[in-house]
Amino acid sequence: MQITRVEVTPVELELAHPVRTASIPSIESVTAIFVRFETQSGVSAWGCTVAHPNLNGTDPAAAIEACRAGAEQVPDLHPTQIEYSLEQLAAVMQTAPSALCAFDLAYHDLLGYISNLPLYRLLGGYRRRISTSATLPIEPLTPTIERAKKLVASGFRILKLKGGLDAQEDVHKIKALRRAFPMLTLRLDPDGAYSIREALTVAHQLEGEIEMLEQPTSSLDLQAMGEVTRQSAVPILADQCVDDPANALAVVANKLADGICIKVATCGGIRPAGQMNNLAQVAGLHTMVSCVIEPAMLIAAGLGVALSSPNVSYCDLDGHLDLENDPSLPGFRLEAGELIASEVPGLGCRFDLGR
Repeated sequence: MQITRVEVTPVELELAHPVRTASIPSIESVTAIFVRFETQSGVSAWGCTVAHPNLNGTDPAAAIEACRAGAEQVPDLHPTQIEYSLEQLAAVMQTAPSALCAFDLAYHDLLGYISNLPLYRLLGGYRRRISTSATLPIEPLTPTIERAKKLVASGFRILKLKGGLDAQEDVHKIKALRRAFPMLTLRLDPDGAYSIREALTVAHQLEGEIEMLEQPTSSLDLQAMGEVTRQSAVPILADQCVDDPANALAVVANKLADGICIKVATCGGIRPAGQMNNLAQVAGLHTMVSCVIEPAMLIAAGLGVALSSPNVSYCDLDGHLDLENDPSLPGFRLEAGELIASEVPGLGCRFDLGR
């Protein structure tokens, strides 16, 4: 089998509602770049990445250019020698390394077709379904509760609250959510905005209320996160400071967190995501497979990773839900807050680039 043609298609994905975090005033859209491999026998395989300076540090124009440079090389590479092919592509895509994610996904999608296996089975097949959280953005308390009611009504049983602007307001919101929904699992993500003292105070006040505190302190200060982890009354997960395997190694080797977040679109694809999970597992740390704002195809890739290993204890794959014009149509199902894998070979997505 030979890849004879590669198409690169950028799409600006619009959000139904602007998203705000502690460090980003507003995100209204994100650039997705879709890559399609076409083989000599007419098989198509798909991959994608996203580019946004505030989400994964990638300039969209640089990512598109990198993908086009990679596309020129693919027909000369063997379609099933994934390690070698991605190494060769990385050498010509150095201006935007996260763009390599699109090719990583496309190779895995093609391998799924060739083997007639869905991605989660190809990667290990530990389970077929997993519960995911849904995210509550930074809003005043009343709309936060109203949004939570809608999510709970749709079946979610795990909610993650975004915070970081005011530590005590975050505590107040979590306690209000707990009163309104006593049976829910709650998580808090201040996106690195707390000081050590604020993080420890919040952890103490919310002991027994939240399942975890995600990236409480700055991603630039690993020692601060390690200090919080040593003293915290709740588990601490590293996120922005573990954006690739090399950075994850620094955290897991020194036990600076109780677990790490893995984002396929940030770390560069399925292959490095697996490397990060292996590092955490060897060190005795749990992992959460998470996401940025991203199309369903990237969620499908993250789901494949999440389902592949018993070390994945948490899942946060909801980044596609508020996109208005996502051309990737998922094969996985979302039922009662659980993501359930498709048995379609590869990543299991269909596409409508006319949307």
